[in-house]
Amino acid sequence: MPGNDEQDDSFMDLAAGGRDLDSYGPIPRHGGQAPMHGSARVLDADEVQGVLSGAFYAPPPRDEEHSRRPRAQKLPRPAHYKVICISLYTKDLEALDAAVDELKTRGITKASRSALIRVALEQLDLDKVPRGM
Repeated sequence: MPGNDEQDDSFMDLAAGGRDLDSYGPIPRHGGQAPMHGSARVLDADEVQGVLSGAFYAPPPRDEEHSRRPRAQKLPRPAHYKVICISLYTKDLEALDAAVDELKTRGITKASRSALIRVALEQLDLDKVPRGM
C-alpha cells in the first residue's frame, strides 16, 4: 500500500491531468478557459444562462391573457396621507416608544409612533421651540 505522500502526489497528478497546479487547482493552458469535464461537456454556459434568465429571472409577462392568475386592479393612492422616512436619535426613539407603551397601558390601544407625533404637532407652540434646536 503506498504511503500518504505517494497517494497525495498521484491524486494531484490525476487532478491536474499532467498540468501545473496553483492553490486553486489546475492552471488552464488553452486560452485561459478550464477544460470541459462531466456536465460541462453537455451544458453550454451561454445556453444555461439563457434558460435561467428567460425562465427564472425574467419579469412576468405583460400580456394579461398569458398570466397565470388575474392581477389585482391598482387602486388610486390615498391623498390624505403620505408615507415618509425620518431619522431620530436612538435616545429619542426610545423615549417615543416608551410614551407609546405608556399610552397603551393606559388603555389607548390605537397609540402608535405616528399617532403620538401627530398629537405632539397639534400641541406644538412654535414660540417655545429653542433657537439652537
